[in-house]
Amino acid sequence: MSSFVDRVVLHVQAGNGGHGCTSIHREKFKPFGGPDGGNGGHGGDVVLEVDPNVHTLLDFHFRPHAKAGNGKGGQGSHKNGANGETLVLKVPNGTVVQGRDGTRIADLVGVGTSIVLARGGRGGRGNAALANASRKAPGFSELGEEGDKVEAVLELKSVADVGLVGFPSAGKSSLIAALSAARPKIADYPFTTLVPNLGVVAAGDTTYTVADVPGLIPGAATGKGLGLEFLRHIERCAVLAHVVDCATLEPGRDPLSDIEAIEHELAEYGGLQDRPRVVVLNKVDVPDASDLADLVTEDLKARGWPVFAISAATHAGLRQLSFALAEQVTEHRASQPAPEATRIVLRPDAVDDSGFAVEQDDDGVFVVTGRKPERWVRQTNFSNDEAIGYLADRLARLGVETALAKAGATPGAPVRIGAQEFEWQPTDPNVAAMVSPRGTDARLETSDRVSAAERLAARKARRESGSLANPVTDTD
Repeated sequence: MSSFVDRVVLHVQAGNGGHGCTSIHREKFKPFGGPDGGNGGHGGDVVLEVDPNVHTLLDFHFRPHAKAGNGKGGQGSHKNGANGETLVLKVPNGTVVQGRDGTRIADLVGVGTSIVLARGGRGGRGNAALANASRKAPGFSELGEEGDKVEAVLELKSVADVGLVGFPSAGKSSLIAALSAARPKIADYPFTTLVPNLGVVAAGDTTYTVADVPGLIPGAATGKGLGLEFLRHIERCAVLAHVVDCATLEPGRDPLSDIEAIEHELAEYGGLQDRPRVVVLNKVDVPDASDLADLVTEDLKARGWPVFAISAATHAGLRQLSFALAEQVTEHRASQPAPEATRIVLRPDAVDDSGFAVEQDDDGVFVVTGRKPERWVRQTNFSNDEAIGYLADRLARLGVETALAKAGATPGAPVRIGAQEFEWQPTDPNVAAMVSPRGTDARLETSDRVSAAERLAARKARRESGSLANPVTDTD
């Protein structure tokens, strides 16, 4: 089994936030010590970071599931829970992070580049943090949020300056072994190279990297052979070098037809038309191959491509080739814009942004969406009536009840926030008046206020009972 993996599906889960604590301080001679429940710790994040010592996604192939640490729960005496440990996953340079639907999340290029793939859940507040002037001793606390669960596709696109392309057995592996200290597998049969190989070449003051891509055949861009799996590794290359086997004995093959076939596959793959080309006529140590190289050199130069006749076996012509590639790479690097300093972009919320939205679905349920209300619902313990009342107050202050009334919701209408669905009963008197039928007032219908006629009848009853208890007697 090959030890090179360049595409994996990664399942990660950030840590859950710890629950807040509900506690009342108890100490001798201090009967009203007040709330002292601590906050829960935040869950750990899952971070992808480029590491120069990692060159493959093999570790994720065998261990595709990863989870960060959970936050600890709060305790009494104002003890906050510890935050969960952040999980840092090391990935090779050139890793592209995509969603399962193909949307690109990040392109990790450059040592130290990182991205938070899954964020940990927020820790719940303890009752000490929920106390205020009107609620001095809350009998509830917030629950911790669950961490994000993300399924991502990691694809490795090698970061190399020069990409070697050509038919199988053209001598690409031998060439990269002759130019650098890389030691790929070399044999006399097709598709010896099953994985891309990277080599570092020093030519004068210029140092650049060379990628040896597995051999391409006609139809590689549509999945034939190994081309479709590894064509992505030449996307970042600044220069493409056609390595041509001038000593092949296969019928119907010659340097010109080989280059045209490879160019057709590169055009079908797309995005490589602007890369400069270099033609490397290999195996000129064979007499017939040397004659063939001399025959096609003029035709290739007419296309504007530099042509080099070399022998990877005898190292003939390698010095000129390495310096020519270094010159091409230097020109490409000089043409690139200078890297800009990281800018902090502030995107404040719009003035008319309420932070939530209310819509009615096909089943007649009013669905409230928004970061704040959904988070508040997740942090509410629905087995505690006081916590439910606190949630209702927060939603009313945010304007959710007013928005529901404007959307046409009536008392008893089904409302869904996040995963929680309930029947809506307005708690704000002004909202209750808005949803009352014409000519009525819901506040009066549900009020225990005694009417004037009832108060008059009660007063008469008290007077009569008092006169019977103290009758007037005639003393004469």
